[in-house]
Amino acid sequence: MRLRVEFTTEPFDLDEAPAHAVVAREVVEAAELDAVDVGPFGNTAEGGADAVLNAVDALLRKSLKAGATRISLQVNVIGEGDR
Repeated sequence: MRLRVEFTTEPFDLDEAPAHAVVAREVVEAAELDAVDVGPFGNTAEGGADAVLNAVDALLRKSLKAGATRISLQVNVIGEGDR
């Protein structure tokens, strides 16, 4: 099964990426995912179910520890043609 996760961390800071946003980016970039797109207002990552779920677990734990006060995420099951 393939999954896509979309997430944001808060609080926002448009002048400089807050520590929790940097940590979130590092987590998904280091994970064994097939696709990662990191942007200022939202982030997406795709991969096999185990890789995405492990990345989400690390993302939640590490971003909260780094100061995130809110993390919004959505996980979708995707097919091979949904990229």
